[in-house]
Amino acid sequence: MFRKIFIPTFLGVMMSLFSMSVPASYAVEKSFQEPVTKVAQNFPEKFETASKNSYAIDVVSTASGEWTFDNAMIGGSDNDAKNGEKSVRMKEKAKLTMNFDIPTGIQQVKLKYGVYQTDEEASFELWVSTNAGKAWMKMGKAIKATNKKLKIVTFEVLTKKPSRIEIRKTDDTENRLNIDDISVVTYSSTVKSPNISTTVQEPILLISKPTRDNNLALGNPSKAVSSTSSPNNFLMTKTSYSLSYNKSKNIANWVSWHLSKAWKGDAARQNNFRADNTLPEGWYQVNPRDYSDTGFDRGHLCPSDDRDGNPEENQETFFMTNMVPQAPENNRGIWKHLEEYTRTLLDQGNELYILAGTLGQGGTGTNGTTKTIGKNNNVVVPATIWKVIVVLPVGDKDVVRINTTTRVIAVNMPNQNSVGAEDWKKYRISVDELERLTGYDFLSNVPTNIQQVIENVVDKE
Repeated sequence: MFRKIFIPTFLGVMMSLFSMSVPASYAVEKSFQEPVTKVAQNFPEKFETASKNSYAIDVVSTASGEWTFDNAMIGGSDNDAKNGEKSVRMKEKAKLTMNFDIPTGIQQVKLKYGVYQTDEEASFELWVSTNAGKAWMKMGKAIKATNKKLKIVTFEVLTKKPSRIEIRKTDDTENRLNIDDISVVTYSSTVKSPNISTTVQEPILLISKPTRDNNLALGNPSKAVSSTSSPNNFLMTKTSYSLSYNKSKNIANWVSWHLSKAWKGDAARQNNFRADNTLPEGWYQVNPRDYSDTGFDRGHLCPSDDRDGNPEENQETFFMTNMVPQAPENNRGIWKHLEEYTRTLLDQGNELYILAGTLGQGGTGTNGTTKTIGKNNNVVVPATIWKVIVVLPVGDKDVVRINTTTRVIAVNMPNQNSVGAEDWKKYRISVDELERLTGYDFLSNVPTNIQQVIENVVDKE
């Protein structure tokens, strides 16, 4: 049982539920009553009226309502990072949980954060529940605090369902984290009625059940088309992935796929490497023998383990159009470790959009360095192999949920045996840099202003 600490409070959040109905699409063009947003009542929460002097779990009444403090307390010393007299101080795997809903939903959460005194860095995440705390969804990526000076972070939540938030300290260390000035922007029940046509985004429904989504939902980076008039940027669409095939190189330029637990299962690895007979008539079909005794592996771009939901989908990953000549130590070491790490993100409540591809010519395998393999020396060995991974909490309408805090991992690894034992994190780059190297436009379906932020960052988690 929690002991409640009662402190005089203001009136609770009293807002009527705003609802609207739009067709099932990301956005529609029509005359519409556009929702007005406003800061939720009794926010920002500054914690100035609250008091809690220990880290023991307890319920605290504040100006905005009741919150559960778990491994958290109210800090008011000179060593606390704060804007005013008080802030929340958290340690280890602390949680700060809102025990009430914002009835009209949450568009945005903004807060200030810093580390206590001279403690080293601390990390935290924002989670949201739309069913009174029964299930939670992570918003964006973990945020890292590195010094006492308060910084501001904004999370785009975008749900009109009654919702509440939870702040989770994620580094599990004794380093202390301060949180202050939590502001919640909600959807108002008041609307304005413009007389002009406007673009309105459909409400975002956060869901806890993983789904299978479009493998090209975030965009077609090279604008590949399914036409033989574009032989070196030929779009091939399969159930398990989409790819751009290069006839002159006889390998893919890139492969794109969605990954969630909905794609996962216990189907056995099929191991049936085979030519892709869906290539246009007259095109050379690479077969497994083209890789025999070359010193290079038949390296998957879309991994077999990402498509073990059923045998048929697993078989699709063994088409030779999904293979590239990959240095064995690279394939079985550093690249495999990245694939395995990627799948661990599913267990953290995420779904992923992944692109993997090739760049340049000339790799170093077991038999040394070469530019081509195959019985006709017509299969190009790439110089590097790259990957882009977009990490989202499980949800719906994925493109419009991507915001400036969304985690994006990009790597570009030499296709060499010598890197096999290295850490994949060593080869992280920004998406902007990978676009410069490849000439592709990644995440092209994401709003430009958001691309400009997330594509400029090198992942550090």
